[in-house]
Amino acid sequence: MAYTHHDVLDPATEEIVRTVPATTPAEVDTAVARAAKTQRQWAAAAPADRARLLRRFAAVVDGHIEELARLEVREAGHTIGNARWEAGNVRDLLDYAAGGVERLNGRQIPVPGGINITLLEPLGVVGVIAPWNFPMPIAAWGTAPALAAGNAVLLKPAETTPLTALRLAELALEAGLPEHLFQVLPGAGDVAGNALVEHPGVAKIVFTGSTRVGKNIMAKCADRVKRVTLELGGKSPNIVFADSDLDAAAAATPMSFLDNSGQDCCARTRILVQASVYDRFLDLLAPAVESVVVGDPSDEKTQMGPLISRAQLDRVRGYVPDDAKAIRGTAPDGPGFWFPPTVLTDLAPDAPAACEEVFGPVAVVLPFEDEEDAVRLANATEYGLSGSVWTRDVSRALRVSGAVRAGNLSVNSHSSVRYWTPFGGYQQSGLGRELGPDALTAFTETKNVFISTED
Repeated sequence: MAYTHHDVLDPATEEIVRTVPATTPAEVDTAVARAAKTQRQWAAAAPADRARLLRRFAAVVDGHIEELARLEVREAGHTIGNARWEAGNVRDLLDYAAGGVERLNGRQIPVPGGINITLLEPLGVVGVIAPWNFPMPIAAWGTAPALAAGNAVLLKPAETTPLTALRLAELALEAGLPEHLFQVLPGAGDVAGNALVEHPGVAKIVFTGSTRVGKNIMAKCADRVKRVTLELGGKSPNIVFADSDLDAAAAATPMSFLDNSGQDCCARTRILVQASVYDRFLDLLAPAVESVVVGDPSDEKTQMGPLISRAQLDRVRGYVPDDAKAIRGTAPDGPGFWFPPTVLTDLAPDAPAACEEVFGPVAVVLPFEDEEDAVRLANATEYGLSGSVWTRDVSRALRVSGAVRAGNLSVNSHSSVRYWTPFGGYQQSGLGRELGPDALTAFTETKNVFISTED
C-alpha cells in the first residue's frame, strides 16, 4: 500500500493533531523544476533586495512566534519555553543570514601578467532534510544561509513534525519571497527524502539525523558527486574535575541531558567525574535530577516533556532495565510517551547505555582518576559532536579541550549551539560545518577568473 499521508500525533496525549499528505517522487520532480526556474531569478536579483526580503521574512516570523511555538508544542511535545526559543532562533538565523548577503565576497589574488579574482556563485537548488527533535531551528540552519547565498530550498521535514515547516513556508510567501523559492515537501524519508537525494537537479543535501541514514545519503551523493553536509549522532561527555565548582556543575548537569527530553545530539549523556569527588557529586546530583518538573509541555513551569513517539519510548526503555541502579526522577502516567529522568550509576564504560546514543532522558555517570584517564574515557566513542569540561584551572581547560575529539566544547557551561559560531562534529558525528560567519559560503561554488593585462 502506498504511503499517502501521515497522522501527526501530540506526544503528550497521543491525539491526532492533523493529517498531512505525503509528497510523491513525481511531486518532488515538479518542485525541483519550479525551484530551479525561480532560483535563477532570485540569484539575479540585487543583493540588497534579497537581504531586504529575508529581513522581512524574519520580521513576519517574529510576529508569529507564539503561534509557531504552540504548534511546536503540539507536534513535538517541546516545552513552551523551548518552543518559543526555537521560533525566535528561526527569526535570528534569517536576520543573521540576511546580513551576509551583501558581504559574500570573493578575493583578488596577486598573479603575474594580470588580475585574478574569485566569484562566489550559488549552487542552485538545495535539499534540506530536517529531523524531528528540533524541527524549526535545524530546518533554518540550512534554509537561511542557502537562501541568502542565492539558492532555492526544498525542505523535507520529518514525518512526525511537518507542521511548523509548512507554516514557515506560508510565512515566507506572506513576507514576499518568490513563489517556489522555498518549498516544503512532507513525506517519508525513503520516498520524498530519497527522491531529493537522487534528483540530478538538486545540487546539495543538508541532512540532520542518524549516522546510519547519514551514511546512506552520503553514499548516494558520492555516486552523483553531490555536495553534502551531515549533522549526525552524538554521545557527548560532561567532564567534572575535582577542582571545579561542584555545586554549579551538579546543578547544571540535569538539563545538559534532559533538555528536549534528551532528544538532542549534543546531550551530555556520559557524565565523567573525578574519583576523589565522585560520591560527593552524586549526593549533589540526585536532588537536582529528582526536582526536574516533567509534565504538560504547554505549562510554563514544565522543564521536560514527553518523547516524540511510541517507538522512541520503547527504544529508550530498552537501555534501562527495571532493576538498574539509578537516580530517577518522575514522569506522568496515562496517555503520552513519558519516561522519567534517569542517571545510571553502576555501569561498565562499555555498556550499551554508556556507548550508544540513547536519544532519551538517560545518562550514565562514570569515575575517572586523572586528566589522562578523563580524556581517554571522553574519546572512547565513535562520535565527536560536543562536550563540557568543568574545572577552575584555565590551563587544564585548554589542554583537555584540545585533547577531546569533538567539534563543539564548552568550559564550565553546556552551551553547544550559537548561530554566529560554527557547528559540526568529528568522526561519526558528521561532515562539514553549519552556522557561523562562513555558513553562506557552504552554499556556493568558487569560480576563478583571470584577466590578462599584457598588451
